[in-house]
Amino acid sequence: MAWHTVINQPFALGESPFWHADEQQLYGVDIAGRQLWRTVPGSGLVERWAMPDEPGCIAPARSGGVADGLVIALRDRICRAPHWGGALHTVAQLPIDAATMRANDGKCDAAGRLWVGTIHEPVSGPRQPVASLFCVDGGRAPAQVRATLTGVANANGLAWSPDRRTLYWTDTPTHTIKRFACDVNGNPQGAGEVFVQFDAKPEGWTPGEPGYGGRPDGAAVDADGNYWCAMYEGGQVLQLSPQGEVLGQHYTPALCPTMPCFGGADGRTLYVTSARHGRSAAELAQLPLSGCVFAMRVSVKGLPTQPWRESMALV
Repeated sequence: MAWHTVINQPFALGESPFWHADEQQLYGVDIAGRQLWRTVPGSGLVERWAMPDEPGCIAPARSGGVADGLVIALRDRICRAPHWGGALHTVAQLPIDAATMRANDGKCDAAGRLWVGTIHEPVSGPRQPVASLFCVDGGRAPAQVRATLTGVANANGLAWSPDRRTLYWTDTPTHTIKRFACDVNGNPQGAGEVFVQFDAKPEGWTPGEPGYGGRPDGAAVDADGNYWCAMYEGGQVLQLSPQGEVLGQHYTPALCPTMPCFGGADGRTLYVTSARHGRSAAELAQLPLSGCVFAMRVSVKGLPTQPWRESMALV
């Protein structure tokens, strides 16, 4: 299995890819570039939509059983757009300090609720474990925002098992993926347990040197329950069994893959976004496709993208 380039026009910080089955298009965000993007893979065309601030994640939306635009987590609010390029309607405010925090990794669950993790971005000093995971429910008006988990500095890796009874959640700086048992409604219970603990970056390590496998970033789960994780600065996507065993290492054309997703007509294409923002000139010269979007065929289907669901459609 080998990667090919789906989008060769690099993003600063590509993230939150999802496959829109109704449209047969791949969507995603460029956080640092403050834009959304979408493409029909193979077309060579990429549409971009500028945002007023950083988009952390996006998902398709449905209302009344029909496709109804997008839900978008901007820096400190959740917005709805009735269609691509349409007006942004704020449906919920995240209870965070936008000066030091912003929305980051997230996706919708089977009930149509948007789960959004945050990231601590202090003006100075190291990140602190003060970020959270919020559940945003649009089934009632106004949308309800509820904090569920906390204690991380950079929330990533959100994904559910096929039966929705396990939630995975990552704190990227600590190289830790945790899993949480969920109740029948998909809500995480308790403090969770460590799913995989990766080795920290060795002191003095520089990009391109051996001895470091990267830190866990965005993730997706396949139909067999395996967890696929992008390893930032590790130049690879790992396939992990439900027991945390490494089933596959898929090295990427960029040192900083950010998030995988499954898509394509049969659900067996794995896409992955990547980053070039903040990377050195030497690294970019060696890995010029950094920031691009890649794909490869895999032997297992992914889980379908879950849409945001709300009580009333936007017009």
